Amino acid sequence: MKLFTFRGLPWSPSNGSREKVELTSAEVESLRSELADLEEKEAQLKAQLENIDEILRSARLSGYLYIRTRWAALPGETPPIDDTDVDDWLPRFVVLQGECLFLYLLCTDLSPQDSTLLSDIIEVNQLPSFKREDSEMRYAFCILTRHGLRYECSSSSKIQVDSWLSALQSDCKLESDTSTSNGSI
Repeated sequence: MKLFTFRGLPWSPSNGSREKVELTSAEVESLRSELADLEEKEAQLKAQLENIDEILRSARLSGYLYIRTRWAALPGETPPIDDTDVDDWLPRFVVLQGECLFLYLLCTDLSPQDSTLLSDIIEVNQLPSFKREDSEMRYAFCILTRHGLRYECSSSSKIQVDSWLSALQSDCKLESDTSTSNGSI
């Protein structure tokens, strides 16, 4: 019984007897308001679950990756400063679906934070692996778009990085960086 107590309600069953609980109209309204809030939250959570389910059913590949974005220098600009020591890797839920790559803050978000058309991707390459401050090895790759946006992606799983590299290079019809121009390895 104590699991179902509402805030502000005097609930204390005594020795198995059933006592009548009288509530003021303010307490009744408060309970109705709390129930309405809970029903709204439940509907929102159901919508999120349905959205996740639909995304995962139709996605070619999805999962959490650590991502940081960089912009290429424009013609005439000085090259960007070397910020390889800056730890600005942020976890994002990445989905490869149809002709787009979607980036969500969380897998439960209803709409993506960012998206890129596969036709805008001009390069997908593996980056050198590195160790984070917590001594965890990270495997990385980058995605370069024709607009100069560079997504650097990493994961502690080499298999996950290899899967993303293979899928993106295949879907974007790019040659692997391990092959030569005549197609031999």
